[in-house]
Amino acid sequence: VGVSRSLAKGAPMWRRQLSSGRLALLCGTVWSANAFSIAAVKTFLAPTTAHDVRGRQRGASLEYGGRRRRSRDTAVWMGRDYYEVLEVPRGADQASIKSAFRKAARKYHPDVSDAPDSQERFQEAQKAYEVLSDPDKRARYDRFGEAGVSGTGVGGPGGGVEVNLEDIFDSFFGGGGSRTSRQRSGPTQGDDLRADLEISFETACFGGRERVRIQHLETCETCLGSGVKPGAKVRTCETCGGSGVVMQVTRTPLGNFQTQTTCPSCRGSGQMVDEYCPSCSGQGVRRKSKQVTVNIPCGVDDGVKLRVAGEGDAGAKGGPAGDLYIFLSVKADPQLKRDGSDVYSSVSIDAVDAMLGVSKTTRTLDEPNLKVNIPPGTQPGAKIKLSGKGVPRLNKKSQRGDHYVTVDVKIPEELSAKALDLVNQLQEEIANSSTP
Repeated sequence: VGVSRSLAKGAPMWRRQLSSGRLALLCGTVWSANAFSIAAVKTFLAPTTAHDVRGRQRGASLEYGGRRRRSRDTAVWMGRDYYEVLEVPRGADQASIKSAFRKAARKYHPDVSDAPDSQERFQEAQKAYEVLSDPDKRARYDRFGEAGVSGTGVGGPGGGVEVNLEDIFDSFFGGGGSRTSRQRSGPTQGDDLRADLEISFETACFGGRERVRIQHLETCETCLGSGVKPGAKVRTCETCGGSGVVMQVTRTPLGNFQTQTTCPSCRGSGQMVDEYCPSCSGQGVRRKSKQVTVNIPCGVDDGVKLRVAGEGDAGAKGGPAGDLYIFLSVKADPQLKRDGSDVYSSVSIDAVDAMLGVSKTTRTLDEPNLKVNIPPGTQPGAKIKLSGKGVPRLNKKSQRGDHYVTVDVKIPEELSAKALDLVNQLQEEIANSSTP
């Protein structure tokens, strides 16, 4: 209803443009749930009838940070294009950008120039060079403009400013900044840690207990994580009233524009401490070395990750500790190879044993010398299966894989005259016996 009335015939130009800007905000914009840059506000709240925000335009305008440009009706504050500031094309190389900045510095440095806006122009050139000389920042600027190089806040002389979505809507539609400020953060969980542990082949198969030494943050025993010296007074910050943030209200044609920043007095804690804990220097945590015992389950393999709860870094302000993650690597065994739950080994026999059959011993996970019967006529590369002699499945000792013994038949490279004669006789006999 408010939009239709503003667009009614005879309504002032600024009212029509203002309502169009609100309609575009409500219907055409996807906003972040936490914060967004004022560069986005410049884009979506600019008058919809404007032909070019950098040129002359009529109607209502927004006055935000940046260089002021004169219009026939109002003053428009918009940030200048960084390439325009240094007077270089968008495809300029680094050498050209560096040369252009030196030229601008010699021209606008306050110690050299007497122009009243020399300080502003010199700072503007510095900001442009800082962005365009950094390949990563330049790429983000070319893609997103100032919003890409100013984080979630607003770039400018005042530094980054977080803009809350609810603050924007309150300002637009009569909230007047009455919304309660966010409160300071309480205890938070500590960070998780990683440790690498190498175990033997047998431990990986059957499990066991291993020890690993780590360094982590533990809650200070003196202050119990508060960071305050025992007996010292803690007062509510007078600057922010204990909220940890300070609010700033800027009047605009759309109403009051409210922003919030971290309180400079208490640095966001909301409290002023007379004396911090000397043991942890007010951090609430201390770094210590510790040996942790790890239970290795049966059936683990190379690359498995184990979690040890509560052995990570202690949390801030007495918060719970994070977890410790153990990444396992398994030592190779010279005789046994593993594929999942199955184990492989090999035995070598000569050609006569392959024909006649033989008994050989091989090492398994349970026995160092297990007798294996190789039947007559075994072919090279044949596998003999030993059921239930493999690796237990993960956390299931009663369920095991199999052990496969690969038969490697060795053929002699040289034969004596007598042996060669015997082999020839054997060949003739085999040929005659196979003839129907």
